[in-house]
Amino acid sequence: MENYTFNSFTLQLEGLKVTETSMYPVFFFFFFLYVIIILVNIGIVILIFIDKNLQHTMYLLFCNLPFNDILGNSIMVPRLLIDILRPPSVRLISYPECVVQAFSTHMYGTTAHTVLMIMAFDRYVAICYPLRYAAIMTNKMVIKLTVSAWGVALVLVGILLGLTIRLNRCGTLITNPFCDNASLFKLSCESVFINNVYGLTFTVVLLTSSIGSIVITYSKITVVCLMNKNKSLNSKALKTCGTHLSVYLIMLLSGMLVILLHRFPQYSDYRKLAAILFHIIPGSLNPIIYGIQSKEIRKFLSQLFQHKVLPSF
Repeated sequence: MENYTFNSFTLQLEGLKVTETSMYPVFFFFFFLYVIIILVNIGIVILIFIDKNLQHTMYLLFCNLPFNDILGNSIMVPRLLIDILRPPSVRLISYPECVVQAFSTHMYGTTAHTVLMIMAFDRYVAICYPLRYAAIMTNKMVIKLTVSAWGVALVLVGILLGLTIRLNRCGTLITNPFCDNASLFKLSCESVFINNVYGLTFTVVLLTSSIGSIVITYSKITVVCLMNKNKSLNSKALKTCGTHLSVYLIMLLSGMLVILLHRFPQYSDYRKLAAILFHIIPGSLNPIIYGIQSKEIRKFLSQLFQHKVLPSF
């Protein structure tokens, strides 16, 4: 039974429902996935910065994704792992920590969209205006796009959480494995009409802008490729765009699954799992997909393996 305490400093996380027999398998499953996320994302960033062949605009913009994946998962997953080993009654979290976790969760999701939008713009300029690409996509432009991607997300999420923390709270139970905005404002004993309106507007604007930019840029890229009879260039364009589109679809479908399961309260356990996988799946697959598809990364790893590993036998 939930206790109702006015503006309680301590909240309780419902977390994942795990039995004693499944506790450790679930713990190690998420632990190994978290280790993979950290290692592969840090690895690909280091790889890009030490190999001069990879230091061009596409990969510099891509570096925003590993950074976002590391940041978003590092605030959510370690706390989740601790709570899996705890009984539900002692899964307690302070209100400030819960707000920080909610902020990082929404920043992760929003920044994933904005970063993939600027990456789509980069591919559009590279394929549709190849002769002007170097003049348009300068270092200054890369900085502007990066700041814009993070700045827009910061403002949108800042307002979202700002509207929530102004509310007085009567509840203490977070019915989620981690804190998010919806879980926080559901604790309120005041009207959350403004929160619902802004949250809906935020979601519609973000998804419309994100999906719209992908559709527009890829439509124009498709037209250029159909008009261009150079099979080599078309093949290269298809490969780089296919990689970007794969990453985008993984992120979009993971998020859509969480939104869909919110409509079915009877599947709350599946929704909790989907919310966690929304962080983990893109974070673990993004660098792998780019690593497999990138000729430069494969070449670098092949040379590294030949020079460093083979001589040791």
